[in-house]
Formats: sequence, C-alpha cells, structure tokens
Amino acid sequence: MEQTHQMKRMNKVGTLDEALSYIHSGCSLMFGGFGGVGNPPTLINGILQKGVKDLTLIGNDAGFPTIGVGKLVSQGKVKKLIVSHIGSNPIAGQLMMEGKMEVEFSPQGTLAERIRAGGVGLAGILTDIGLDSMIETGKQKILVDGKEFLVETALTADISIVYAKKADTFGNVLYETSARNTNPLVAMAGQYTIVEAEEIVERGELDPEHIITPGIYVDMVINSQGIDWKWAWE
Repeated sequence: MEQTHQMKRMNKVGTLDEALSYIHSGCSLMFGGFGGVGNPPTLINGILQKGVKDLTLIGNDAGFPTIGVGKLVSQGKVKKLIVSHIGSNPIAGQLMMEGKMEVEFSPQGTLAERIRAGGVGLAGILTDIGLDSMIETGKQKILVDGKEFLVETALTADISIVYAKKADTFGNVLYETSARNTNPLVAMAGQYTIVEAEEIVERGELDPEHIITPGIYVDMVINSQGIDWKWAWE
C-alpha cells in the first residue's frame, strides 16, 4: 500500500479540471512567458471558462488583447497586475487609467530577480535601479558601504502556471527557445506550480542535461491542447 502511495506522488500528471480546482477568484497567479509566448494557453482558457475573477497577475507583461494572459486582462478578470510593461495590450492601459485595474510596474530585470528571490526563499533584493525616480515611491532605502539602494520585496504567488515543450511524469521540464522566458523562475515561486506541457513522457526519458526545471518545483503536469499565440510574431 505504501509503495502505491509513493508511486502516486511520483506521478504528477493531472487533468485540466484538477488543475483548475486550485485556481480560485481572488488568488495570486504568477505566469511565465513574454508577450504571450510561453504563456500556458490551455490553463488560461480554462480559467476564463471557469469564471475566475479578481486575480492578481504576476509576470513579465500584459500579453496581447486576445493572446495569452492578455485575454484575462481584456475580459476584466484581473484586479491587479505586477509586470514590467503593458504596452502590447492597450486594454490594460485603458483599465489602469480608468482605475479599474491596479498596475505595479517593476523594471524587467528587477522583476525577474524579485521572482527568483521568492523562489529561493529570500525576503527581497537590493538594487540602485529606480533611485531618484517614481519607482522609489513608498520603498525602503538602505545604505551598504556608503551606497544607497532600494529594497525590492520578493514575489511569490498562490499558483504558478508554466508552459513547457516537454515534461516527464515527475514534473522535470524543458522549454522551447524563447518560450523559456521567465518560466523557470516562475516555476520556483508558486506555492503550487502547474506545468502545461506539449508532450509528457515517462520518468527517465528526458536527458538529464536538458532538464531546466527539476520536478521538485512542480506539483502537477497537464497536457496542452495547443498554442494560440504564434500569429502574434508572424
């Protein structure tokens, strides 16, 4: 019996419905990708169909209006964005200006480091990026060796959603080219991490030298039903 339970823990493959059972209105949701590429489309479509709302989204950008996480923004499902930019999604800018969605901007490198810090258990990072600008508003400053730095708090989320080229049943993951953007960091920083993979193989089938995200960071793996963002880059 104990061996059976251990085997179940080793096999992290689930269904879309099982994955969506962890995603609720009002939760914080961290996502990987850049401009829609690397966002997990099946999970995002499932979130929309479930009617989840009042989300706090954390990731690189607001996607495009009809691509990736941009669909959640455009359909009014997001109460707050923590991103590096929203320029590719004009609806995000409109919602921000109308006071219907809060947006917290963080320089792209700083954002990535805040996510990484959250993933490795740090409270935050020190950076001189943003000193003497609007970025420093409301943030703590600290002196190190006579030099001033901003304290940027670490970022974590209730749920991280990640898109992968291939994963095994234990959750070891590899990514395809630019779809890798921020996904490895995001996978580390969620209290519960769900990977949507184009292909799922058995444990031992992935070359260990090609694995980018180890399965220890992953709680569930589901099959992708296909991408919906390639046209944006054609």
